[in-house]
Amino acid sequence: MSSISSPKTRILVWDAPTRVFHWLLAASFAGAYLTSESERLRDIHLVLGYTLLGLIGFRLVWGLVGTRYARFRSFAFSPGQVLAYLRSLLTVAPKHYVGHNPAGSWAIYLILGLGLLCGVTGYASEADIGGELMKEMHESVAAGMLTVVVVHVCGVIASSLLHRENLARSMINGYKPGPAAQGIRRAWWPVAIAICAVVAALWGGVIPAPGLSDPARVSQLQHSRDHTTERR
Repeated sequence: MSSISSPKTRILVWDAPTRVFHWLLAASFAGAYLTSESERLRDIHLVLGYTLLGLIGFRLVWGLVGTRYARFRSFAFSPGQVLAYLRSLLTVAPKHYVGHNPAGSWAIYLILGLGLLCGVTGYASEADIGGELMKEMHESVAAGMLTVVVVHVCGVIASSLLHRENLARSMINGYKPGPAAQGIRRAWWPVAIAICAVVAALWGGVIPAPGLSDPARVSQLQHSRDHTTERR
């Protein structure tokens, strides 16, 4: 059972790959959203979109083979359990979970699903598949994902206050209060380092990203514009 009534010690709950995924996904989505309206920053937007898709792909695999609290089966809560948890927040003794709580778990599933759909529609839009309808769908999905993220952050803040524990900090250092027997044994840093290396390679251009602007063509067009301006 995931819930606990009396935390006893400081235990490792979140493995390193889960933590790295969490913060890289947040950074990638934020960056992609902020650059979505800029033609000048189009390549950055695309690279961040590919990063988001790759991270979600990893998380889907890690949700099956990862450590105890990273696995989907550890936070597969029913609607009834979500409602019961939300009701408990209104009492003097809200239910406490070592891993993801029921409400947070649903937010995670929504973020993964919407993120995947956002990446796919974005790629289709750039490939000119589906026309204007696909672009509108991409924008709508991104707006929906932003809404879920905001609600999720508000939920993290509320839970942190009610349970008197810093949930954001635990996603940085991996530790939460709980019975010693419920902690995980390994942080799996080699996997986390591999994730960072792949992302760095993508951001640095070592791994080619489809659809990016051709530097030579951009330079040629700029030279042509400058030449035309001089002639005028």
